[in-house]
Amino acid sequence: MTILDQIIASKKREVTLKKQLIPAAQLEYSVLFNTKTYSLSKMLRNAPVGIIAEHKRRSPSKSVINHSFPVEEVVIGYQNAGACGISVLTDGQYFGGSLEDLLLAKASVNIPLLRKEFIIDEYQILEAKAHGADAILLIAAVLTRNEIKNLSEFAQSLGLEVLLEVHNLEELEKSILPSLDMIGVNNRNLKNFEVSLEYSTELAQHIPNEFIKVSESGISSVEAIQKLQPQGYQGFLIGEHFMKTDNPGAAAASFLNSLLVKS
Repeated sequence: MTILDQIIASKKREVTLKKQLIPAAQLEYSVLFNTKTYSLSKMLRNAPVGIIAEHKRRSPSKSVINHSFPVEEVVIGYQNAGACGISVLTDGQYFGGSLEDLLLAKASVNIPLLRKEFIIDEYQILEAKAHGADAILLIAAVLTRNEIKNLSEFAQSLGLEVLLEVHNLEELEKSILPSLDMIGVNNRNLKNFEVSLEYSTELAQHIPNEFIKVSESGISSVEAIQKLQPQGYQGFLIGEHFMKTDNPGAAAASFLNSLLVKS
């Protein structure tokens, strides 16, 4: 069993238990449920360089990355740095995140928030909306085409945008649907956690132009972005590179300034 298989098995148990504690109808009565959302895809499309900065405390591949800073301090730093959006990891068991992190981020910034989670059920999309998300992540590796269709359509019905993550051509081809806003290529193989920008390079030409192209993970240099931009990528999700520093917001600001200078 791969790490990804373990995560999904745990997530299924987690969602089943949560449904027993907090009914879906209760989530719909949340104060945030009917608030207007920000468009991450528009922010990425209109930015000279579209950075999605990520708040991530730890991961299965790296163990602890950074537990030092409150989420609100990190996300404010990211917004001040000029990020187009912020990815907030909400998985607790493997990444040290929570839905409370999403709430605190929502209270702290006014740019789009992506709920980074292993979503397998509509209930988690209701959670995302109730806790202030503007967009959700769906992972093609753990979902069938029909599940991607149903979950993405449900998200859009709530006013949430959808970033669909793929790792190879097979996942991409099964996933192309009009109910997606952005297609991301994860440069980290979730089965063995190896990282290579070649995943983004190889898939770039196969992603239809109507979708915002996002390259995720393993991006740690201005040169990497300069290599990927000519291939049509408008979004770049960066987490560990910022989070492993003593000041993620300052690291993001320095990175973005370097990008703009060299653009």
